[in-house]
Amino acid sequence: MAKKKPKRWSRDVTRSSNALDLEPGVFSWDDPKRIALSLKGSADDSDRRKTTPFASAMSMLNFYINRAGKKLPPARRKILEGAKEELRELYGKPRRQRS
Repeated sequence: MAKKKPKRWSRDVTRSSNALDLEPGVFSWDDPKRIALSLKGSADDSDRRKTTPFASAMSMLNFYINRAGKKLPPARRKILEGAKEELRELYGKPRRQRS
């Protein structure tokens, strides 16, 4: 009996999202502003998304963070959370209040 190949649906979503054409390696970059600018550009240019460019870009970023879960190193999480703040700024949305 053949071994079952593990499903990698979340990786496939990140690599080949139907809504956004992401730059390769965008979530591995070390500059939050660069990540945010890339996501913004992808979202603004897409004619396949079903929501606003801001929501689409933020959803993809949150998807990546949530799928990584506890395996996401704190330093990487900080960079990606910074990218969320940069996205808010780029779209003129209020920054999240720190508690």
